[in-house]
Amino acid sequence: MLEKALKGGPKYWGWIIFLLLIIGAGFTVYLNQLQEGLTVTGLSRDVSWGFYIAQFTYLVGLAASGVMIVLPYYFHHYKKFHGMVIMGEFMAIAAVVMCLGFIIVDIGSPQRMLNIIFHPTPNSILFWDMIVLNGYLLLNVVIGWTCLESERQRVEPPKWIRPLAYTSIVWAFSIHTVTAFLYAGLPGRHYWLSAILAARFLASAFCSGPAILLLVVFLVRKITKYEPGKGAIGTLTTIITYAMCVNVFFFLLEVFTAFYSNIPGHIHSFAFLFTGSHGHSELVPWMWTAVAFAIISLALLIPPKLRYNQKLLPFSLAILVIATWIDKGLGLLIGGLTPNPFGEVTTYWPSGKELMVSMMVYALGALTLTILYKIATDIKRDLGELTTPD
Repeated sequence: MLEKALKGGPKYWGWIIFLLLIIGAGFTVYLNQLQEGLTVTGLSRDVSWGFYIAQFTYLVGLAASGVMIVLPYYFHHYKKFHGMVIMGEFMAIAAVVMCLGFIIVDIGSPQRMLNIIFHPTPNSILFWDMIVLNGYLLLNVVIGWTCLESERQRVEPPKWIRPLAYTSIVWAFSIHTVTAFLYAGLPGRHYWLSAILAARFLASAFCSGPAILLLVVFLVRKITKYEPGKGAIGTLTTIITYAMCVNVFFFLLEVFTAFYSNIPGHIHSFAFLFTGSHGHSELVPWMWTAVAFAIISLALLIPPKLRYNQKLLPFSLAILVIATWIDKGLGLLIGGLTPNPFGEVTTYWPSGKELMVSMMVYALGALTLTILYKIATDIKRDLGELTTPD
């Protein structure tokens, strides 16, 4: 099936070349980072995790979100998701590739990854994070590729796929739970020291991840005439809406706990993010933008007439993604590290080189997704399930 990725029109190859150029430019900057060290980033002694790990955290949610399609399809035999399952599994593959990419660029010397393999430490959360991420990647590659091959041959998938699919459902919850434990296990960081942090991560993943998937599916539909079905889109949009409501509710629980208890350690991070602290207010406009976008997205998704409006839906999903990305892909990490345990504020903002390397990782994920979706849509076209636009 890989040969289908080598066939395409000018727009397809133009997009591939564009992504390769970004990857090449970002890799050049990454080589400079390898030579100079992480001093080329905005990281410091107080802020040792930055934009790389923030994107890793957000993308783990994107990878885990595929369970919102796989679970109803396999557990409840919801056939309307038949056309979406392969898209969700391939999205998970691309998301995990980006997750691993951000880990590699964050650890400085990539050979350090071998320490986890050669010197395993089961009492370390990072060890288990490696296990669940690579395991989830392998599961989705095997399940997605086998199911697509079976569809191409017009036969039922082999029986051993179903136990793997059930395993992947449980595994999807584990990858984001273990990631949350990386944060919640640090007692000196009160913003992360919460028993519901894993639940917050999952709620955020189950609204933002499917929203990104639907936006990508809408783009694929426009390019290839792939039609997932209004029933599938409507059901997934409803899931997104409920998950976003839970996500906002969990955040408000954290706000109540921090300010009603009047514990300084819990209050300081919220104050830094939403009002500024010690003269530093770089994130304040970002966080209030996230609040505004979250409210607007709920206002557009909760009423059924607006939620099922196909013309309005992409806009609603886009602002939801922006709101969750600011909260989880920017504010969560910087807010958790600022102020430090001594109450001091160290300014952090990603450097230009840091952003360029991040663009490389995102472009690598986009390239992976493009190739996988190209193969899937070509096979569906051969089966007569879609047509190429004029």
